[in-house]
Amino acid sequence: MTEPQRRRVRVVGIGSGGLDQITVEGIAALRASGYALAAVKGPDDPLVDLRRRLLTRHAPRVELVGVVDPERDRSSSSTSSPLGYRGVVLDWHEARSLAWEQVLATRPGDVAIPVWGDPAFYDSTLRIVDRILDRGRLDFRVEVVPGISALQVLAARHRLVLHEIGGTITVTTGRRLREVIDAGADNVVAMLNSDLPLDDLADWHIWWGGNLGDEGECLVSGRVGDVLADLRAHRERLRAEHGWVMDVYLLRRPDPHSVWERMESPLR
Repeated sequence: MTEPQRRRVRVVGIGSGGLDQITVEGIAALRASGYALAAVKGPDDPLVDLRRRLLTRHAPRVELVGVVDPERDRSSSSTSSPLGYRGVVLDWHEARSLAWEQVLATRPGDVAIPVWGDPAFYDSTLRIVDRILDRGRLDFRVEVVPGISALQVLAARHRLVLHEIGGTITVTTGRRLREVIDAGADNVVAMLNSDLPLDDLADWHIWWGGNLGDEGECLVSGRVGDVLADLRAHRERLRAEHGWVMDVYLLRRPDPHSVWERMESPLR
């Protein structure tokens, strides 16, 4: 006798903002699902609207179900230390997993969870889904579909290889940028930036992208000291015009023998 097929939760990377950055595999995963799940961070959450437009284009029969996202403690007293920050994030993961579990328990069928970029890069979705499974009240099979990450789009837009010959890349968050630079990293990609703490890195080179893949996409590159004011202005303009800003950048320590040093720095 054939066993009944287990329900599937598909965690689907959808790219960094462009509606056509999702892969063919990702589109198939959306279309095979009964509905899609998205966290809603406010009444006019622009990233929920983007996911809705993505479904309209690629999987129009799939309904987007929004789940109000629990509030997260962002006070400096709670998040100023690494231990405090970790505790706040874990509490938020628990609250979010309970909210998602409630929807999964009341709505049967396979579900897709569209994830910004790729589920492997600074995203909490897989950890939250694992929490739901660990509680043991629901049983389902988790499938992960990779997506195009903001790192890849940044490199493509600037026509870059992210590392130098035989070199390394350090990928971190804006929150920990200073820590990795102080530890000696000289080729750093920074994601999840709340600001641009680069004032004392004037001689470094930067390749920056804001809202990559979206219609408001913006690119800047050059010596940090020459372009930092423009970067900050573009960042605030994106937030004001589009209601959100997500940026990523590559920072590279200056090398007196680099060809880059002898090239004119483009600014767009």
